[in-house]
Amino acid sequence: MRVSSRLWAATSVRALVIASAWSAALVGSDAAAEAPAPYFDETQCTTLFAFDDVSIPHSQNLRLEMRKPMRHSDNPVLARGPAGSVDALGVQFYGSIIRENGKYRLWYVAVDDDVENKVPYSRWRAAYAESDDGVHWTKPNLGLVEFKGNKDNNLILTEPGPLGFVNLKVLADPDDADPARRYKISTHAYFQHQSRLGTLAPFASADGLRWKLLVPAELKDAQLQKKDLVLPAIHFEPSGGLYKWDGLFYACGQNALNATRPYQGRVTRMFHSRDFVHWSHTSSIGFIREPQHKVLGPGRSLEGEQTHEGISVWNRKNLLLGIVGIWHGAPEWKDISIDLGFVVSNDGVRFREPAHERPFLEIGLDGAWDQGGLLQGQGFENVGEQTFVYYGSWDPRAWKKQAPRGGVGIAMLPRDRFGELVVELKGKGPGDYQLPEITSEFITAAIPMKTKGPQTLYLNADGLGEDAALRIELLDDQERPLAGYSGADAAVVRTSGFQTPIVWNGKTEVRDLPERIRVHAVFEGKKNTDIRFSAIYLRETAATASRVDVHRADAR
Repeated sequence: MRVSSRLWAATSVRALVIASAWSAALVGSDAAAEAPAPYFDETQCTTLFAFDDVSIPHSQNLRLEMRKPMRHSDNPVLARGPAGSVDALGVQFYGSIIRENGKYRLWYVAVDDDVENKVPYSRWRAAYAESDDGVHWTKPNLGLVEFKGNKDNNLILTEPGPLGFVNLKVLADPDDADPARRYKISTHAYFQHQSRLGTLAPFASADGLRWKLLVPAELKDAQLQKKDLVLPAIHFEPSGGLYKWDGLFYACGQNALNATRPYQGRVTRMFHSRDFVHWSHTSSIGFIREPQHKVLGPGRSLEGEQTHEGISVWNRKNLLLGIVGIWHGAPEWKDISIDLGFVVSNDGVRFREPAHERPFLEIGLDGAWDQGGLLQGQGFENVGEQTFVYYGSWDPRAWKKQAPRGGVGIAMLPRDRFGELVVELKGKGPGDYQLPEITSEFITAAIPMKTKGPQTLYLNADGLGEDAALRIELLDDQERPLAGYSGADAAVVRTSGFQTPIVWNGKTEVRDLPERIRVHAVFEGKKNTDIRFSAIYLRETAATASRVDVHRADAR
């Protein structure tokens, strides 16, 4: 439910204390003054996160704590342009960020301030920005689209003509055999109807700047015609997220129509396609908040706790991390607000909250650039010792006022530390009911070994030391100890880090393992309550997974 102002304030104070300590550790330590070794790209590994109870289903005497991010001091890192520019009224980050060859590439929806335009949807266009560090952005002069008599702007070209973009997501697809389809873009456009109805328009591109609609279409007043739709002629607001999973493309968005079960208001719905051109007319409901099972009835679509738009995803190879809107409804727009929530999926279709009804990022204070409502852009990057989650803003209270909107901001966490498993002291029981010493441990689900070649396991954990260690064993899929990796041969890790190699008998490489293994971890030592476990990574040693340069981004 909506977090009370008192609880929000207490949470914010606690988050500020944690963030200050974290910032001081990054900026003030001797290690921070040195140039650290680059980190490998975790998105190319199998990752077992602390908060993923499918990957880590078995535990004893452990508690999950989810982290709160801190806002970057330079927010918004991408702001609206000056009066008369293509994005003077809005930089709407219903968009995407992709990191390629050391360059950050950003696509967003630009809204101009030409209120005299008789074709209102044509004022909403796709635009582009880029950055060398993910923080400082430029809007390059692309010279592709005419605006107010010249092409000196950062608009991308979309053919066959101008189509009003409300929401867009970009997906790099290097596996496509056609170079002209290396990039794919899904948009929330409108089609002509007696009322305003949203739909999906799929585009492809060779360079991310010049785009062609993949289906024949006749555009009128920057809208599609009903005959040219790739989805059913219903109101669907796609492009909250775009991803590829198990060979299928998924366009994730918002919809409030009846599903197989009744839900209150906006829910997350996905349509899928085998080739990005032909889209199945069947759909899936990807995420439902618990309060939405209480249906308030006709005419009350604004009210109640709901989801907002689709789920923007970070594809982590064996699972999807996601950001979703948390809609706090009311009878009138002036009382509505939107926070952001954190979700995860192991099958690419069904998403869940690791922490029940807990916002990931709350709205800014009144007067701030991100007051009133937040938007989930599809932008996630591990940058040095930090994780950047990019987001946008839209104040629903100003929905009918044509007020300036948007910008792009960064929410920051320590690298890949969304949540942590810690020792649960309450497990021992109070007073006379105290139990004997209970082991704090977990066992993972069976992990498929995709190669017989050498692999290395890494830990993302903090609080380790001489009196606080993680004992790591490898088991087969029936939880039988594997010789050389268990018992007296177990690895004992006493070094904190984001990517600490796990060493068995002096070797980091594991090889010739069964087709499926499990990891058994025990929290040991008289200071084991200091341990904060975030993730295990399984990486092919010989893999050519890209290594990313460490950038010490501002952590103030």
